[in-house]
Amino acid sequence: MVQFTRPDGKTVDGYLVEPPNGANAPGIVVIQEWWGLDEQIKEVANRLANAGYRALVPDLYRGKLALEAKEAEHLMNNLNFGDAASQDIRGAVQYLKATGSAKVAVTGFCMGGALTVLSACFVPELDATVVWYGNPPAEYVDANNITKPMMGHWSMQDEFFSPADVDELEQKLKLAGVEHEFHRYDAKHAFANPQADARGLAPLQYHPEAAELAWKRSLDFLNKHLS
Repeated sequence: MVQFTRPDGKTVDGYLVEPPNGANAPGIVVIQEWWGLDEQIKEVANRLANAGYRALVPDLYRGKLALEAKEAEHLMNNLNFGDAASQDIRGAVQYLKATGSAKVAVTGFCMGGALTVLSACFVPELDATVVWYGNPPAEYVDANNITKPMMGHWSMQDEFFSPADVDELEQKLKLAGVEHEFHRYDAKHAFANPQADARGLAPLQYHPEAAELAWKRSLDFLNKHLS
């Protein structure tokens, strides 16, 4: 765990994993699902570190973790998304850049996907974003403020974030001339989370084939824009 400073001067804890190739590697800020900074999201950071990136997961819930859906919903609803994107996530990007990473991306899953879209609007220092099945209401997205490439992975059977809302977001990006590529998968929400089935929620289902394809696309995208 490390501690970094937000633009407003407050401090945030985060889980940092350094890659084998050292501290000057590109960085990625990883944003949690609504469960919190749990072992599964740490494993995502570990995977990115093994791929050659410095991965930092900011602790948006300040140490709290949810074990079941109602608790996760409560924690998520109490989170100020604008503050999390413009302060916590921006501070994490700034920290990675100040400590050796010339380029830094943001990626996030579910709730973290929505925050990743907002960070594309609110964090001028980032260099790319990879969004996994989560987006904020379109009225909160000022696509004219998005200046860096975005990749999105979306579930076509998603009961939390509808395909129609994804289409609306993509249309906004097109009209603003944002460089982006969206991929849609015939899968349920959280298809890239190996722990999804264990949650016991019908709308969640791990889909290993879709997950591996999305990971390959993501790593190719990150290599292109961060190397």
